[in-house]
Amino acid sequence: MMYKQTIVVRSDLKMGKGKMVAQCSHASLEAFKKTERSFPEIAKSWESEGQKKIVLKVGSERDLIEYFELAKRQGVPCALVRDAGHTQLEPGTLTCFGAGPWDEKKLDALFGKLKLL
Repeated sequence: MMYKQTIVVRSDLKMGKGKMVAQCSHASLEAFKKTERSFPEIAKSWESEGQKKIVLKVGSERDLIEYFELAKRQGVPCALVRDAGHTQLEPGTLTCFGAGPWDEKKLDALFGKLKLL
C-alpha cells in the first residue's frame, strides 16, 4: 500500500506565499503527529516511502470544514489549523488542514474533486 498526505488550504484568504507555506507546514506536521500516535506503522511506512504530499485548495471556510469533517468521518487522522493572528489574519482564522499520511487511494477518493494549489 502507498501512503501520502493531503493538505487542503483556503485560497480565498489571499495569504502571502510565506504565510501560506507556514500554515501548510503546521498542518503537515500536526497531521503527521496524529497519525504517528494512532497508526505508527502507517507513519513509518510513509516516512520510508519519501513522505509524499499533495496540496489542494478550497474557496471558503465552509468548504474547508466540510472536507475536514468528511475525512474525519472516514477515520483519517486530520489536523485543522487556526492562525494565531500575529501577522496577516485575524486570530482564530481557519486556514488549512492536513490529512494523513493515509492510504493514497482513499485520500484520492475523498479529495479528488479539488484542484491543486
